[in-house]
Amino acid sequence: MPEPKVIVVGSLHYDIMVSAPDRPRRGETVLGDAWWPKCGGKGGNQAVEAALAGVRAVMVGAVGDDAFGAALLAHLHRAGVEAGAVAVVPGAASGMSVAVLDAAGDYGAVVVSGVNRAIRLTDEAASDWQPGDWLVLQNEVPAAVNLDAARLAHRRGLHVLLNAAPVLSLETELAAMIDILVVNAIEAEMLSGVAVLDLETASIAAGRLRSTVGTVVVTAGGAGVAYAAPDGSGRVAAVPAMVRSTHGAGDCFIGVLAAALASGLLLEDAIRRGNAAAGRLVSLGDEERDARFVAAGPRRGV
Repeated sequence: MPEPKVIVVGSLHYDIMVSAPDRPRRGETVLGDAWWPKCGGKGGNQAVEAALAGVRAVMVGAVGDDAFGAALLAHLHRAGVEAGAVAVVPGAASGMSVAVLDAAGDYGAVVVSGVNRAIRLTDEAASDWQPGDWLVLQNEVPAAVNLDAARLAHRRGLHVLLNAAPVLSLETELAAMIDILVVNAIEAEMLSGVAVLDLETASIAAGRLRSTVGTVVVTAGGAGVAYAAPDGSGRVAAVPAMVRSTHGAGDCFIGVLAAALASGLLLEDAIRRGNAAAGRLVSLGDEERDARFVAAGPRRGV
């Protein structure tokens, strides 16, 4: 059997990043310090992080035939992500977002999905999916896309990881096909009703969500990560870091977690690897983040 891979079905967005002293409140205008472009989307980010972690990573999604779409595809190729299943839709606008980073390193964003709403999953796109592969999903694409992808994965013997971000109600059919659900503190609270303030409450939320999904991982920011699985639960403390920007940290955790699981690591070991990677990422500036692509070099299958 070929080595297991990570397949990400999800969003691709061209991000406009804005640095400002604070994020604007309703009706407020804030003078920013700088802006710069970045290739993102939760799907794209997670596929890139999986590839940088050293596994074969495949992206399934869509872009428009515009400058944003060309930049997004080039970014995937540079990171070593296989992008042959990313459709280029003529006359469509690629997805994009505007994110405001404040002085504390936190951010808020507005996403315009564009062609991500038109993703169509085909049997041809899934022809290379093999038992043991990991399928990674998020909620930045229509729910029907995630359901179709999970059905295909279930039939082909794949493992399924859902990052329920942004948070949506979890359909019964989809929940039954999910092996691992990953949510942050806010998403965990919205789905479980438990306010996540620390690792103890993150553990309670994970345990409550276990009634719906087999294994639940709750990321609690600077506190760390809690999980609940059929064979037990646990907590992993956060890695101390000087935070420069939290943008992309959650996607880094997901991508590295999936890569570690595809490489055969047990859940807690995979969580520790993802936790460490996210801790390193938040301490890096933009140039240092870009340097990771140069250091990684080309990947298999590219």
